[in-house]
Amino acid sequence: MESLEEKIERVLKDRIELVAYDPVWPALFETEKAHLLSSLPNGLMTRIEHFGSTSIPGMPAKPVVDMLVEVISLEDARQWIAPILEAQGYDYFWRPQREGQTPPNYAWFIKRDREGHRTHHIHMTISDSTLWEGLLFRDYLVAHPEMAAEYAQLKLDLASRYPGDRIAYTMNKTDFVRKVVDAVKANTP
Repeated sequence: MESLEEKIERVLKDRIELVAYDPVWPALFETEKAHLLSSLPNGLMTRIEHFGSTSIPGMPAKPVVDMLVEVISLEDARQWIAPILEAQGYDYFWRPQREGQTPPNYAWFIKRDREGHRTHHIHMTISDSTLWEGLLFRDYLVAHPEMAAEYAQLKLDLASRYPGDRIAYTMNKTDFVRKVVDAVKANTP
């Protein structure tokens, strides 16, 4: 059986490859949303959102649909949801967040296709999680194409600099994302 360290090493080996926006991504989100609703126990999930770059029309992205799922309890996600999705072949991690983010950990799943390529990242968290700021970021970029273009260029630059380093790629986007989210929050009554 694969150890946690081996599993982490395996998923970190996946290269960062950005592709042009694909208009099929929203449909892939809807299909996976329907799958989650039909295969998981009723009452554990209260909201499912498409976020990340695949939710922003025209944005180049890794061809992986990010989903943000509100659960009533992280413990319920660990106890009831994780075993079901792992049995279906999803990778499951109890993923830590950066310092200052809440909650400190959340349930994260990777779904892959038959060839082993990532197709979905499912982030399960509670209603007051800072992960929901991703929706502020999504909505701002959808409404401000000039900022979306700036973010797209940053992503392309980082993908060429860090094609084999998912952590560096993600960390180097953080300042841009934080700047946008903080500006949106400052202008929200």
